[in-house]
Amino acid sequence: MEKITPHVDYKRFEELWLHVVELQSLASNHGIDDIFQDNGGKVLQTLLLLALKDLPGRAGNDAFDEDGNEYELKTVNMNLTFSISTHHHMNPGIIDKYRNVTWIFSIFEGIQLTAIYSVRPIQLEHLFEKWSAKYYDNGEKELNNPKIPLRDVVANGKLLYGEVPYIGKRPKGKMVKKLDDTTAPDEHTRQPTAAEESFNTLFD
Repeated sequence: MEKITPHVDYKRFEELWLHVVELQSLASNHGIDDIFQDNGGKVLQTLLLLALKDLPGRAGNDAFDEDGNEYELKTVNMNLTFSISTHHHMNPGIIDKYRNVTWIFSIFEGIQLTAIYSVRPIQLEHLFEKWSAKYYDNGEKELNNPKIPLRDVVANGKLLYGEVPYIGKRPKGKMVKKLDDTTAPDEHTRQPTAAEESFNTLFD
């Protein structure tokens, strides 16, 4: 076997990796076995910031608080998508579960947490009804990962942390048309509207 010649940055990687190992140790204490799988690191940050505890297993909800209230946790990277994944086998049983739990959405730009929203299930009922109707219209065939638009979260949720994100461009710089077919303004010059800034008072 030929001798390996590491990149000049490998020494720096080894130094940083020690901190990653420490982070994984912390994550393991909170029920997250791998911070690199299933957005484990992002989920850990959400759990710690909101003082929630992880619920083990995949059949139930994701987390609970000190009062025993359970939550469905979702993360999204705005640099990649404005749609939030749900379940790859969506059926009436899953939908009923979703109807009975508060949702927590953590919004990231890359790995930087920018906002956290809580959303009551009633605010997502229009999606649940749509999914349920589609399930039966398709001959009771499970839906493959129907999405929750990030716009719905921002419009209907309560801002718990961070700032109201501006959703005006597609990820990677692609332009998206608004409802009036005009081009969306540059995200760095556009300021949040008064309505956007008041989203965090919807449930007060």
